[in-house]
Amino acid sequence: MWSHVRRAGFVMALALPCSLSAVRSAYAGLGGAPMTPPADALVSSRTVEPGTSSATAAQSVMRSASSATASTSAPTSASASYTVRETTLGNGTVVREYLAADGSVFGIAWRGPQMPDLSDLLGSYFPQYVAGVKAVRAASGGARGPVVVDQGNLVVRSGGHMGAFNGQAWLPPALPAGVSGSDIQ
Repeated sequence: MWSHVRRAGFVMALALPCSLSAVRSAYAGLGGAPMTPPADALVSSRTVEPGTSSATAAQSVMRSASSATASTSAPTSASASYTVRETTLGNGTVVREYLAADGSVFGIAWRGPQMPDLSDLLGSYFPQYVAGVKAVRAASGGARGPVVVDQGNLVVRSGGHMGAFNGQAWLPPALPAGVSGSDIQ
């Protein structure tokens, strides 16, 4: 009996890194290209015109991730300020990517029952975020809770609890004209 348990544990140990790498590839890094959504995700996007708040922008029809992968380019309207691309993952977590006219991600927001892998979402900015979290924790005596890291070229707000996580991250120097951090929701 114990040999079966050990074998099952060994198989799980081998399968876990493979499954984590499959999830890892679903995200894009802040400042880079938008994510390639997993096959079970739903993707929608909307173009936000200059002078229009993201809350009032019309949203396009949802489609499966397999048909959305071809539409990861920059906004279709030449006068568009930015595009918001929303991906609902199979686990219920929603990731919104804010794309500049050149197609680069200048902001990301997330909400859902599971915390996304911030090292994937923040990409090359993740070490800066970790250093900022350490500084915030040290200044507050190690207190836990919502985190706000504001380091000039990177802002990250993250909080929530089991079953209800949320956060935003953006690059202030990369925000299009007329867009503020409060638009990243």
